[in-house]
Amino acid sequence: MRIHPTALIDASAMLADDVEVGAYSIVGADVEIGAGSKLESHVVLKGPTRIGVNNHIFQFSSVGEACQDLKYKGEPTRLEIGDNNIIREGCTLHRGTVQDAGVTRVGSNNLFMANVHIAHDCVVGDNIIVANNVALAGHVHVGDYAILGGFTAVHQFCRIGAHCMTGAGSVVLKDIPAYVMANGNSVSPHGMNTEGLKRRGFSDEAIRSLRQAYKVIYRKGNTLEQAIALLQESADALPEVAVLVASLQASTRGIIR
Repeated sequence: MRIHPTALIDASAMLADDVEVGAYSIVGADVEIGAGSKLESHVVLKGPTRIGVNNHIFQFSSVGEACQDLKYKGEPTRLEIGDNNIIREGCTLHRGTVQDAGVTRVGSNNLFMANVHIAHDCVVGDNIIVANNVALAGHVHVGDYAILGGFTAVHQFCRIGAHCMTGAGSVVLKDIPAYVMANGNSVSPHGMNTEGLKRRGFSDEAIRSLRQAYKVIYRKGNTLEQAIALLQESADALPEVAVLVASLQASTRGIIR
């Protein structure tokens, strides 16, 4: 373990033997950090927080702080972070609230660029890129492989489906179905993220089916319920369409139009 002499580590914190802690960083009580992880200088970690292996947290980030929800009264809640994440300068990731599951969850293999905010009770998947100054309000869910453009702002309780992409400066007030590209204030749909799907090895058949599904949702005048019913047969045949249908069924705020 390599800990700078100016760093402050609480006696109850549990750090793997090879964790690096930079100058003036603070690791508080009930924090657990897995092997291969590194904190640069001036990082503040508070608990209860569990951080997996091979995470790299850059300077001036605040991880595991109490949330900003005025209903929060100091109840015991936590933050859980997976493996192989990069958390760049000035990011803030807050613990959950008892009004939800009591935990904020972040998956693995994600890149959070500078000044990203992950609020209380968010659930963030794997292999996600979150660009500079993105802000997720409380209770937001982000699916695997999503890409959020810089300065995207997401309203509380919204769901962003797997493989989605938002443009810079987007304001998300409703749910974005899986695979959809969205942009604007507030965002509107701009087709399927087909280039991203090709890069991730989706088959031609899957991409064709998803394009057809997009037309069912957005071009045929169907309600959300009608679109789900019309897509069910394709969902039974193709797991990629099943992911899309599941994202539609999970919507509670309504989808973007």
